Amino acid sequence: MKRLAVTIIVASTLAAGAARAADAIPPAKQALVNRVLQLWQIDSIGQSMLQAPVSDAVQQARAMLQGRAAPEKRDAAMTDIVGEARKFMEETTPIARASADKLIPTTVAPLLAERFSEEELKQMVTILESPVKKKFEAMVPELQKKLGESVAADTRAVIDPKLKGLQERIGLRLRAAVTP
Repeated sequence: MKRLAVTIIVASTLAAGAARAADAIPPAKQALVNRVLQLWQIDSIGQSMLQAPVSDAVQQARAMLQGRAAPEKRDAAMTDIVGEARKFMEETTPIARASADKLIPTTVAPLLAERFSEEELKQMVTILESPVKKKFEAMVPELQKKLGESVAADTRAVIDPKLKGLQERIGLRLRAAVTP
């Protein structure tokens, strides 16, 4: 009980300190912090955090079905699995985004205000609003695709046999694990 009381006192002291620190941010600096956050689109981090495990689960399912199910059953199962993954993302993305929107003002915004001067924040806004940055970001998927295709073509002869061997070894281990 005493430990709980101490924890509550410490938490309220920290929260009060954070609130005072947030209150101490000059309005011009706070406006710059808000603009950086808006341009950065940091609230999409929650969605990114969800996408990684969902993508991994779909890939694992695909690998699990590969060579174990007839093509028509495998395709039907993958269609269902991808549909479930999409449904999950549609249901959980708004929750993650709302959480990020709620927490950004008390977590990220104070750090930006504390660690960057007004001049540095102005420079960040300039960078984030730059047409060159936007052009580059628009080109990133094309660059990644081009590099990925080139690396795949360049390494296919070496990597494909190794990948096939890995898949076979994993399949053997999975079969051994599920065989009574």
